[in-house]
Amino acid sequence: MGEPVAKVQKMSSSLDQLKEHTVVVADTGDFEAMRQYKPTDATTNPSLILQASQKPQYDKLIDEAVSYAKANAKTPADQVDLAMDKLFVLFGCEILKIVPGRVSTEVDARLSFDKDTMIEKAKRLIQMYEEAGISKERILIKLTSTWEGIEAGRVLEQEYGIHCNMTLLFAFCQAVACAEAGVTLISPFVGRIYDWYVKKTGQKTFEPQEDPGVKSVTKIYNYYKHFDYKTVVMGASFRNSSQIRALTGCDLLTISPGLLEELSASNQTSGIQLSVKSAKGMKQEKVKMDEKIFRWELNEDEMSNDKLSEGIRKFAADAVKLEAIIKQRLSA
Repeated sequence: MGEPVAKVQKMSSSLDQLKEHTVVVADTGDFEAMRQYKPTDATTNPSLILQASQKPQYDKLIDEAVSYAKANAKTPADQVDLAMDKLFVLFGCEILKIVPGRVSTEVDARLSFDKDTMIEKAKRLIQMYEEAGISKERILIKLTSTWEGIEAGRVLEQEYGIHCNMTLLFAFCQAVACAEAGVTLISPFVGRIYDWYVKKTGQKTFEPQEDPGVKSVTKIYNYYKHFDYKTVVMGASFRNSSQIRALTGCDLLTISPGLLEELSASNQTSGIQLSVKSAKGMKQEKVKMDEKIFRWELNEDEMSNDKLSEGIRKFAADAVKLEAIIKQRLSA
C-alpha cells in the first residue's frame, strides 16, 4: 500500500478572513456581483444606480418605475420624481432577494440642505418598500452629512423609527454630530479623503496606518466605542485593498466588486486592527457639538469642505442624468 495522502487544508481568502471580524457590504448596484461575493448588506447611490441602469438587464426595472409613475402621478414633474423614487426602491427590492441583511437607499443629494423635504422623501421611500412587502428594518435611508441631513436623521430615527445611513462623511465634527443625533450608521469615505491628500501633497502612496482616510475612520471608530455610542461605523469608498485590511475589525466596510474580487483571490492575512477593547483603553475627551461648532469646524477643515461639496455635486449630477433617462422613457 502507498503512503497515506495528507489532507491539504485550504487557506481562507482575505475576504473570508475579513468577514470573520467585519460585516462586508457590497458597494454596487450590480446584482451579479452580490450573488458572487455574498455580502451581508448592500448600499447604492445615484451614481451606482445610473451605471446599472445603462445595462440592458435592468431595463425592466426602469420600465416598471415609469409605469408606476404614470399610474400614480399627474404632472410630468411629479411623474419624474415618483419614477426616480420607485426605481431606487425596485433596485433595493431586488437586492434584498440576494443579501440577507439590509440595503441602503439614498435621498436625492439636491435636498442636502432641506431638512423637512429629506424627511418627507425618506418617509415616502419607506412607504414604497412597505407596499412591496419589505419591512423598514431592512432599509437604511442614506442622507448627506450636512447639518440639515443629520437633523433629518435625528427626526427619522426618533419619531419614525426609520434607520439612517449618513453618507458623504469626511470630518470628525460630522461623525460626532451623527452620533449625538443617534443615527444608526455612518459612512466615512476613506478613498475620497485619500484622493484629496494625494492631489494636495503630491504623495502618491501611504503606509496603510498612515493613510489619511484610514486614520480618519480609526479615530471615529475609537471615539464611538470609547463613549458607547450606538451609531456604527461603515468605512466606504476604498482605493486599494490595503486600506480595507487596515480597518479589519471596523463594524462594517462597504466594498466595490473589483476590490471584493481582489480580496477573494488573495490569501494575505491581516490581524484585527480595530477593537472595542482597544478603544476602551484609550484616553479620550468628550467633544461638545452644536450647530455653530459644527459649521465652524467644517468650514475650517479644507479637505472635508472640498469633498463634501464635490460629493453633493457629483451625486446631484448623476441624479440629473438618471432623470434624463426617466424623462425619455416617460415620453416614449
